[in-house]
Amino acid sequence: MFERRPGNCKLHYYAVYLLIEESEKMLTEFKDVRQRKEEGLRRWFFDDYFDLIIWYDAERQVEGFQLCYEKNYDERALTWLKETGFSHDAIDSGEDVPGHKQTAILVSDGLFDKKAIASKFKEASKNIDPTVADFVYKKLMEYNG
Repeated sequence: MFERRPGNCKLHYYAVYLLIEESEKMLTEFKDVRQRKEEGLRRWFFDDYFDLIIWYDAERQVEGFQLCYEKNYDERALTWLKETGFSHDAIDSGEDVPGHKQTAILVSDGLFDKKAIASKFKEASKNIDPTVADFVYKKLMEYNG
C-alpha cells in the first residue's frame, strides 16, 4: 500500500515535469489543421525544435513537406516539393522593427547540416506515423545542397 509522506507530491510533480519535458522533444501531430477544399490534405507535426508540415495530393500521395527547425534560435526551413525538389531558407521573423510585427518571410540560406538535422529528426519522430517519419528522413538524407 502507498504510504503518504511529505515529499511524495514533490517527487510526483518532478516525474510529471520530466515526462512533459521529454514529450516536448518528440514530434506530435496537431489534429485540428485547417484544410482548404482547393488544396490537398495537410498534416502538421510539432515539438519544441521542429515544425513539419506535409502536403498531399488528391490521391493521398506526398506532394511536399516543409521541415522548420531551430524554432527558438535561428529558425530555418527545408522544403521539398515533388515538382521542384529542395530549397533551404532562413526564416526572417519580421520582428526587427520594435513595436511593429511584420510578416515572416523565407530568405535563401544554403547551409544545411544534413546529418545532424536528420539524426535529430529521426529521434524526434519515433512516435509519429512511421510512413511519414521514414519518408521525411529518407528525403533529408537525399539532400545535396
